[in-house]
Amino acid sequence: MLVKAPAIMPAGSATTATGAVSSSAGATVAAVSEVGIDEMSCFRQLFLLHLQSMRAWAQTGFLKRRRFSRSSSSVGGGRSLLKGEHALFYLIQRLVCLCKRDKPRRHKVCDCCDKESESCGQVNADAQEAGKQSFGIPVRVVPDCWDVVGLGQAMVDFSAIVGDEFLERLGLVKGSRKVVDLEERGSVLGALDGQSYKLAAGGSLSNTLVALARLGVATSNNSTIDVAMTGSVGGDALGDFYRTKLQRANVHFLSQPIVDGTTGSVIVLTTPDAQRTMLSYQGMSSVVHFDTNLASAISKSRILVVEGYLWEIPETIEAIARACEAAHRQGVLVALTASDVSCVKRHHQQFWDVMCKSTDVLFTNSDEARALCGFDDDTSPDQATKHLSQYCPLVSVTDGARGSYLALGGEIVYIPPAPCVPVDTCGAGDAYAGGILYGLLRGITDLGGIGNLAARVAAVVVGQQGTRLREESAIQLAESVKSGSFQDNPILDLLGLKGEVHVEKTSNV
Repeated sequence: MLVKAPAIMPAGSATTATGAVSSSAGATVAAVSEVGIDEMSCFRQLFLLHLQSMRAWAQTGFLKRRRFSRSSSSVGGGRSLLKGEHALFYLIQRLVCLCKRDKPRRHKVCDCCDKESESCGQVNADAQEAGKQSFGIPVRVVPDCWDVVGLGQAMVDFSAIVGDEFLERLGLVKGSRKVVDLEERGSVLGALDGQSYKLAAGGSLSNTLVALARLGVATSNNSTIDVAMTGSVGGDALGDFYRTKLQRANVHFLSQPIVDGTTGSVIVLTTPDAQRTMLSYQGMSSVVHFDTNLASAISKSRILVVEGYLWEIPETIEAIARACEAAHRQGVLVALTASDVSCVKRHHQQFWDVMCKSTDVLFTNSDEARALCGFDDDTSPDQATKHLSQYCPLVSVTDGARGSYLALGGEIVYIPPAPCVPVDTCGAGDAYAGGILYGLLRGITDLGGIGNLAARVAAVVVGQQGTRLREESAIQLAESVKSGSFQDNPILDLLGLKGEVHVEKTSNV
């Protein structure tokens, strides 16, 4: 989706909506980001919230102190709050940022907004706790057990096309990846004022889970594949946005937002020469604990998928190990993604220990596989695959346009690439992993068949703009698959997976 950047926030509140509390205002900002600010229905909702905000500000004395009026008011170089392309969007964000710093005002504002916004079909971020679905999503049937639960970083992507002079002005090195703090993130977003950028619920794991969920839509021959994700988001507008986007893609976000926390994000700045400069703000994505909620989700799943990017966060390494051990003890298949070669090198021993002790399926590319093995760059991918298969039952190693390799029970199978016209290679590996998981869950008994399906899924993503497998493509791919039973799949015997998980649908939400 394409949205316009809001006006620059004043000093001290440069985070814009990311510092917002879970309120109707924050929920509406997220909803507007989803459909576009020029959508008439959302414009009406923003206008109603604008009036409610002005009333709330009047009640708290803010208008009087700042000498604002309904007819003429300006902030930041004479920019009117009531005029201009982004005025209402900016107004809502300014309100929630003010609420963030003033709890008494927050209660007054939220009370004021909630009463009137309910009549407009809006709900606040606490709605999911009450068993409701936010932003007009239809009520879903929630299973007793999940086919797949993912554990990973929940981060919102801001993607913009900029010139070299933009990077130079901010002192950024083109093509680099940098971890930033909240203030620097606000500065970069402020510099994007007036430019168009895309907002998405990003992350390698979420790409895989969305692909799997879209492939796993119920048909006349197959039941729905139920997919969920656990991670950490803040109780802000971006957290609402992230959960909503996944929910709309049939991926249930199990974790509750962290009150007063900020959601992690990645700003992706692409220059005309196609080089990407990435600025990562961890936010709440670095907060992962092995608590009763995560333990319960694991116990009710068939497959646990753990994202390798979590290894970059020292506080989560112990939680990852405990989660994988718990899943392994309960007969839940554990899949681990390597995610990034530099991450593998920095945390090689911890990664290797978890892979050997608790992992059933390993997803890597050729560079990550060589790094795990400690091999030189000239080592062939099939050699790395063979070596890793001695320590992990099922190994998947992708090698870009050259194809991929699967190893199971001492057997190594080469999977040729599926034909496509390359458009964007981002997300290809994520889609491939989704295809492998789909093949396992649908009971495909031939390892080569699973690999060829995964290659086709990846090729579809490579042949489109964007990292997510589209719904129409997923339906066509799923219809071409002859399915069996997950429990009866002989591949699971080779994986050593014991026990069965019976999924029974219930009507509770």
